[in-house]
Amino acid sequence: MSDSTFAIGLGIGTKNSEGTWLEVFYPSPIVSPEKSIIDAVLESTNYEGGNATLVLDESDLNRLHLALLKAGHIELGERASRLKASSQPVVLCVLASDEAPANPAEVYLKLQLISHRQVQPHQTKLDGMFGLLVNTAWTSEGPIDVRELADRQLDARMAGRTIEVFSVDKFPKMTNFVVPTGVRIGDAARIRLGAHLAEGTTVMHEGFVNFNAGTLGTSMVEGRISAGVVVGNASDLGGGCSTMGTLSGGGNIVISVGEECLIGANAGIGIGLGDRCTVESGLYITAGAKVAVLDENNDVVSVVKARELSGQSDLLFRRNSETGAIECKTNKTAIALNEALHAHN
Repeated sequence: MSDSTFAIGLGIGTKNSEGTWLEVFYPSPIVSPEKSIIDAVLESTNYEGGNATLVLDESDLNRLHLALLKAGHIELGERASRLKASSQPVVLCVLASDEAPANPAEVYLKLQLISHRQVQPHQTKLDGMFGLLVNTAWTSEGPIDVRELADRQLDARMAGRTIEVFSVDKFPKMTNFVVPTGVRIGDAARIRLGAHLAEGTTVMHEGFVNFNAGTLGTSMVEGRISAGVVVGNASDLGGGCSTMGTLSGGGNIVISVGEECLIGANAGIGIGLGDRCTVESGLYITAGAKVAVLDENNDVVSVVKARELSGQSDLLFRRNSETGAIECKTNKTAIALNEALHAHN
């Protein structure tokens, strides 16, 4: 086994009646754990190296507790001891290398690493994850395989209870697993697990952040950050605006938003933005849209497809109010976020 391990998680999981993992909660996953932690795991469990997902029993946890204490990892050792009281399966997931996930437990570890800010979007392999995850009802009585939901609802009603279903999805909301420090979230249901919210981010009630996407610095999010999209520091996504994600069939352009950008209300982008760019409210720029490039005198220098401007900085995109043509010119002003809104998140 390599001297360096990609990640490790110790937590609690839920299975369906077929024994398939519905979800796993890792309270404190670790990227690049110290070798002494992996040595303790090798010494005390059935882990033999490589990428592996194990279910630990009480004797495993006792041995792991002692091995971690001996290695000086007091907090992690005490966590192992505490988990002995769990009525749900205790899961140990070790990723010796960053490969495409092999089971739902590995997917959940990687998504939580992103939401814990230990890994940024696009920095871990998630290939094939959709085929591994079970469509799940996220309910007032925990996750339930949607195929088993009707029987569980009947059992609950027979006992005088009603199961409330909050969503039916392969992804849960992030805040049931991770609540990052220094953020404000208007509606937690609109942030999927695997979102990356940097310190100082505010997501208003109509904002949405998908998995493997999010902010890299202080930002105001009142629009949609789609899967795979990252937003740089001090940028503002106005109400109702949209970013075309990597799952939207928009070609092979990776959409990102640089620093100090403004995407106006109800606007949208299918191209990347560099730093200090502004998109006028109501304007949606697709990669193939024709854009008139203007000089300082507002004369047309050239007409290009928007994808040719993807990722460039200091641009203002607007629509000509008389002709309806999309225009682009040098952006002479950068936005300034209201610091008071983000200083005490």
